[in-house]
Amino acid sequence: MDMLMFELDKNAKEPLYEQLYEAIKRGIIDGSIPVEKKLPSKRKLADFLMLSQTTIELAYGQLLAEGYIVSKPRIGFFVEDIASLPYIDKPVLVPETKPTAPRYDIDFSPGRIDTASFPFSTWRRYAKDAIDEQQQSLLLAGSAQGEYALREEIASYLYQSRGVHCRPEQIVIGSGTEQLIPMILQILGDYNVYALENPGYQMTHHIIEQYGQRSLPIRIDADGLDVSELEMSDANIVYVTPSHQFPTGAILSAPRRAQLLQWASHQGNRYIIEDDYDSEFRYIGKPIPSLQSMDHQQKVIYLSTFSKSLMPSLRIAYFVLPEKLMPRYHALFTYYTCTVPRFEQHILMQFMRDGHFSKHLNRMRKIYRKKLEKLTAVITNYEAVNISGEQAGMHIALTVTHPQNAQQLSKQAKDAHIRISPLSQYLLKDDARYAQHLLLGFGGIDEEKISQAITTLFELWQLKKGANT
Repeated sequence: MDMLMFELDKNAKEPLYEQLYEAIKRGIIDGSIPVEKKLPSKRKLADFLMLSQTTIELAYGQLLAEGYIVSKPRIGFFVEDIASLPYIDKPVLVPETKPTAPRYDIDFSPGRIDTASFPFSTWRRYAKDAIDEQQQSLLLAGSAQGEYALREEIASYLYQSRGVHCRPEQIVIGSGTEQLIPMILQILGDYNVYALENPGYQMTHHIIEQYGQRSLPIRIDADGLDVSELEMSDANIVYVTPSHQFPTGAILSAPRRAQLLQWASHQGNRYIIEDDYDSEFRYIGKPIPSLQSMDHQQKVIYLSTFSKSLMPSLRIAYFVLPEKLMPRYHALFTYYTCTVPRFEQHILMQFMRDGHFSKHLNRMRKIYRKKLEKLTAVITNYEAVNISGEQAGMHIALTVTHPQNAQQLSKQAKDAHIRISPLSQYLLKDDARYAQHLLLGFGGIDEEKISQAITTLFELWQLKKGANT
């Protein structure tokens, strides 16, 4: 048989033959050394484990005396069937069960993108150029804030597309918002009270709790965050998604934006964390300017990601710090290493520098707009469904008039292998207004399959079409 692999400690107080005896015995009891298998000869096992044959002989002798193995003259030692031995307490082997992910034939998850439209050939070319002997420097550790050349491209893009005023020195790159938010929390310090949109990102709430900070839910309405409720709270930091609120899709109105910036300016320890996660995709009217572009008091920390605009697996996000917070950042994170590999940063930098990122966004904006138009055209045929949040992004909110609530409808869809989430799962505090609301993402569904996907879902719920359809 194959040699027996055991970890023996030559410095332990227990003799080596006892360690070997215990190891072989455990293997026989748990079945990893099967019944009737021949053990290696004393000489071969001694050579393999670099032990004396006396050590092997003592271990085998003890196993033989206790009935774990049997000796067959001139043949060797074999594992005995120990099932009949009354003093053997064999472990009960529980079959390993691996959790299986649910199978979805139709997936309305808001996190999905149109993967078929990704510019693979262009990205492949830049990846090939990066993996080259001329790029040997990329093998070394880079800046803690991320590649300077990439930060230059991001700063230029943000100014042109979102009106964000910043220098590359204010940008910090990291592997996803869940890695960057803890950094922001540390920069802002302890004993803060965070106001969070309700409903909103559950991940942000969990991270704040993990860091021992207080958080308060603030209601959302058609104009976005209710700043009046924020003003009545004792929160000094607010986390908002003003350009396309997640998950309702509401857009923070101009008066609310001014009110929010005014709130932040009243106290020195007040800040706004602006998460601009999918601002690239707006379909109605002109792009909404970022809060950071309206901020003259250095109160806004701008946060965004390439997950929606390029791909979730790229794991590149970034934040822009106000100048006055940069000393605090350097004091805390001078010795940190950027969590995004330099090769990926270099590829993205070249992709942006040569104009491919802007071209890709323009193309995807048209693709998602067509999907949204087809989606709304089908949904408006049904009398019991209303749409909101369709001005931007890659998801909409549905309000369904139905005997069942949104959670029950979601469960019914899941049983039919259709994925759609109730908005209530994003609530930090119960709010009856969302009992019939569901979140429907359309980014990852093929345009030609949208009509059938919606029809299948609504027929499952037994929704009726209107009289004019």
